[in-house]
Amino acid sequence: MQILNTTSLKNLYKSDYLAWYEMTLEQIKNNRLNDIDLDSLNEVLENLVRDTKRRGESYLRQIIIHLLLIQYWEAESINRRHWAAEIVNFRSELETDMTTNLRKHLNAEKENNYRKAIKYVIAKTGLKKNIFPDQCPYTLEQLIDDDWFSDTINIQF
Repeated sequence: MQILNTTSLKNLYKSDYLAWYEMTLEQIKNNRLNDIDLDSLNEVLENLVRDTKRRGESYLRQIIIHLLLIQYWEAESINRRHWAAEIVNFRSELETDMTTNLRKHLNAEKENNYRKAIKYVIAKTGLKKNIFPDQCPYTLEQLIDDDWFSDTINIQF
């Protein structure tokens, strides 16, 4: 593989990020660390961290939304099995990315995501905000546990 200078690497990053990824990976494998475009690598890693956290929060929020729909939207209780299946899927997807640091992040952001989930559920259902607890009624462990559904939800597999 051709060795590029830092300016050429920066241009490659802007024009063909996949080729830049491959070139950077090759440099790391061959211990050519002085040739690495550190500015772009820093940007890539920051984006990776941000996107992983955002994806984790999105799955967590979807789990909360669907638990709230099951628990509070009595008029559409016919959809409970579908929503439960969605929860199983979101938990499975979240498990793929789960790390100790992501778990800490999700725990720190749980209440914020709960508030966002309530807003969504209210917009979707027309339910009133005052029926929902002020704080998330589920622990993070419950939210990510493949086998957990609240007793009030009464769904069993």
